[in-house]
Amino acid sequence: MGINLNPFTWWNGASWGTVLYGLRGKRQVGEDSLGNTYWEGGRDTAGNPRRWVIYDGSNDVSRVPPEWFSWLHRQVDGVPTEVLPPPRRWEKPAVPNMTGTAFAYRPQGALEKGGQRAAATGDYEAWSPDA
Repeated sequence: MGINLNPFTWWNGASWGTVLYGLRGKRQVGEDSLGNTYWEGGRDTAGNPRRWVIYDGSNDVSRVPPEWFSWLHRQVDGVPTEVLPPPRRWEKPAVPNMTGTAFAYRPQGALEKGGQRAAATGDYEAWSPDA
């Protein structure tokens, strides 16, 4: 999309208006492995510091890793890299929502997989209005 489309779109990351005016006086507290940046500054109606994310790419909430989700929703007070333990060897990285993509889950019998479902085992009897 490039630099020419950025002033007019909000779904491909932050628009110029957000960068120029929305981040003035705010501080960047961290960045995740996907390139999203996390910001804090100002106050909400309860008096808590506001927290938000600027996405690197498409604005899809499923692209926020669990540790940063917990920071955004005030489940942890400090920056996740400082207050949370490091990930375990057996933990897999978070995966964004794949709905609507070629990688989406499609069960057996789905039209995208050929539409062939397993034959009924005999415990099913179709309803008939005459019976």
